[in-house]
Amino acid sequence: QVQLVESGGGLVQAGGSLRLSCSASGRTGSRYDMAWFRQAPGKERKEREFVAAISRSGDSTVYADSVKGRITISRDNAKNTVYVQMNSLKPEDTAVYYCAASAATLLANEYSDFGVYGYWGRGTQVTVSS
Repeated sequence: QVQLVESGGGLVQAGGSLRLSCSASGRTGSRYDMAWFRQAPGKERKEREFVAAISRSGDSTVYADSVKGRITISRDNAKNTVYVQMNSLKPEDTAVYYCAASAATLLANEYSDFGVYGYWGRGTQVTVSS
């Protein structure tokens, strides 16, 4: 079991930057492939959109086309923390951002699949004003 807690969200103007953090506790370390998803206003849980993912070693990363070039995911296994640096933010990036973890080792084409992640945080709100 792992518990995930997101932080770093807030209100930012378009073009600004934020860094989100996801701290893991419980059975942690490098045991999990990790990802960020987001849920836009009015969307349901099953409609969460994949943002980025990183392998348990940190060697592999995957990004959604909508954020590629603007977002960087990284992890510090010594601190049990995963980060996502978001730059050039747009109003359409407004959402609740969720951290997710998979105990199973994922294939590259599985990282964006909502259903493969067994552990989720409670989310952090990101609001981008125009």
